[in-house]
Amino acid sequence: MTISVSVVLFLGIALAVVLKLRSATVGGAVIAALFGFYLASTDAAPAVHDAVASLATAIADMGT
Repeated sequence: MTISVSVVLFLGIALAVVLKLRSATVGGAVIAALFGFYLASTDAAPAVHDAVASLATAIADMGT
């Protein structure tokens, strides 16, 4: 039996481990970049974009 794991799920777990260990290395940066790259090509991309845009708008509105 073959178990296939999504690349996004795998990179998400790896990124969580990197963040938990506070590993600020080149490998950690590569994992974060790959996670973002693969996440952008999933169906979750519009929701992530909307959340970031809403957060940016809220931060901008705090200053005025």
